[in-house]
Amino acid sequence: MEIIAINEENIDREHICCAIGNDKENAARALTKKAWMKQTFKDGLVFKRLDERGKVFIEYLPIEKAWKPVTGRNYLMINCLWVAGKFKGQGWATRLLETCITDARLQNKAGIAVVTSNKRKPFLTEKAFYTKKGFETVDSAAPYFELMVLKLQKAPLPRFSPEAKTAKISGQHNITIIFSNQCPFMEAYVAEMAQVAKDAGFSVRVQKLESCQQAQETGSPFGTLGIYYRGEFLTHELMSMEKFRKIIGA
Repeated sequence: MEIIAINEENIDREHICCAIGNDKENAARALTKKAWMKQTFKDGLVFKRLDERGKVFIEYLPIEKAWKPVTGRNYLMINCLWVAGKFKGQGWATRLLETCITDARLQNKAGIAVVTSNKRKPFLTEKAFYTKKGFETVDSAAPYFELMVLKLQKAPLPRFSPEAKTAKISGQHNITIIFSNQCPFMEAYVAEMAQVAKDAGFSVRVQKLESCQQAQETGSPFGTLGIYYRGEFLTHELMSMEKFRKIIGA
């Protein structure tokens, strides 16, 4: 087994880990992710995975083009580092991270940044993993997000944008959902959550992020998804409709 890169040349024939089912539903989900990747390769997106059928991958790009409300220069930003199922406990997360560190050194980057949390949360690699690898917390954003950095050179540190730190957005809607197709499950799940909220009598606004600039200006610290209730951050978690109903009291 080895780590391979998914790029413009092979993306149409390779799977991208997140949605690997052979059914039509997962195939459609994968296409939304691949379209996002094709759009983002020009900005330096890197996607590496294990050459096996499983969820073992890392995704990163220059922080200047990150789809998160983070400011910084000359760092790489990890979007996602995920090892699941039977591949856990075999050192693949470390090996994937090491490929990112090697790239950062080759590109003379000041370091590597990643968003995690001060408590265990779904879809966020645990803070303890990065701490063991030498990352340090350099900023935080309400209610639980932390920005961590592995320093490779002496340089100004990245930060969350002031707006992101407040966990608030403007607007009069009961439910606001801000998302991007960086995750292949967002398009379908967000549509379902929006309908659930509307059926429960909530006013709903859905904003799909179409560029890194939009994500940096209005995205949640998680980047891929932010759900807000009356302007207050509620969750970054993709969930079942049953759980979503409970969260919003529907």
